[in-house]
Amino acid sequence: MAEIFVLAEHRQGRIRDITFEMLTKGKKLTEQINADLTVVLLGKEAKEHARTLSEYAKKVLLIEDTKLENFNSEAYQRVLSNLINEHKPLLLMIGHTSFGVDLAPSLAASLKLPLATDCIDLEFDDETFLVTRQMYGGKVNVRARVRKAESYVVTIRQAAFEAQKPAMNGEIIEKPSSLAEEITKKRFIGYVLPPPGGVDITAADMLIGIGRGIKDENNIPTVEELAKSLGGVLACSRPIVDKGWLPSDRQVGSSGKTVKPKLYIAFGISGAFQHVLGMKNSDLIIAINKDPNAPIFSFSDYGVVEDMFKILSPLQSKICELKGQKT
Repeated sequence: MAEIFVLAEHRQGRIRDITFEMLTKGKKLTEQINADLTVVLLGKEAKEHARTLSEYAKKVLLIEDTKLENFNSEAYQRVLSNLINEHKPLLLMIGHTSFGVDLAPSLAASLKLPLATDCIDLEFDDETFLVTRQMYGGKVNVRARVRKAESYVVTIRQAAFEAQKPAMNGEIIEKPSSLAEEITKKRFIGYVLPPPGGVDITAADMLIGIGRGIKDENNIPTVEELAKSLGGVLACSRPIVDKGWLPSDRQVGSSGKTVKPKLYIAFGISGAFQHVLGMKNSDLIIAINKDPNAPIFSFSDYGVVEDMFKILSPLQSKICELKGQKT
C-alpha cells in the first residue's frame, strides 16, 4: 500500500504546530487514495513525542541518535534519503519553515525527485499530483500539475490547514540510525532568542494591529488611543517595524511574535501569510481594509471593506459613548 510521509518538526522539547497541520491534511489525502499515513520522527530521547504523534497516524517511524538531538539539515537528509529509498513513499510533506526550506531542496535534488514549495493545498487526481500555491502577495491562487514521479516532496505553508486530532492508535516503529559518521559540514550552536521588550503583546486579551494602511507615522497615536479605549495593546505587521515606526516587540508574525488574544482587530493589514501565522489562532478576528481582495479577509470572522480612517473616528466615538453610559 502507498504511504504518505510527514516529517515531524520539533524544537526545544515541543512539537511544532505545522506538524499537526500537515498530519490533518495527510490523513485526508490517505483516505482519498487509500494509503497509509506515516510520521517520521528524528531526535534524541523522543519516545514521548512518538506517543503523541501515534494518535495522528497509522505509523510512527522513530529514529533516535545523539546527532539528531537538534535539527541539522545534513543529518536529516542522510536519514531521510535512506528511509525514502527503503519505503518509496508516494509523498513526503515537510513544513515550509526555516527547517524545511533548508532541508527540502537539497533532499529532493539528491534523490532527483520533484519538489513543490510553500504549498497551501495538495490533491491527487487519478495519477496526477496537483499543488496550490499563492502569487501576488496572496491575491491569486495557482493550481499546478507536478511532473509524474514515483515520489514527491512538498513543503507546506504554516497555517494552511487547521489542525485536528483524529482518534487513531498508530504503531511506533523504532528504526536504527544510519548516521555512522559525525556531521562536519554543519554544526548546531544554539538557539538565540530576541531580548524581551517593554510590551508583551502575547499577554494581551485585545490587540489592535496596524499595517501599511496607516500610511504615516503621525497617524499611529490615533489607533493607539483606540487600543487604550478598548483596554488593549497596539501591535503591527512587519512593514511598520521596518520603517522604524514601532519597536520589534510589537510585531506579530513569523518573524515577530505569535499571539492569541480574545480580540484581534487588523487595521490596514493586507494579510500576508507571515503575519497570519502569528495571529490566526485569535478567538475573534476583525479586519478593516479598503481592498476587498485582501487575504486577511480569508482569516477573519468579520470584515469591513472601507478606508480604515473612515472607521477609526466613529468607532472611537461609539466606544467613548458606551463607556459614558456605563459610568
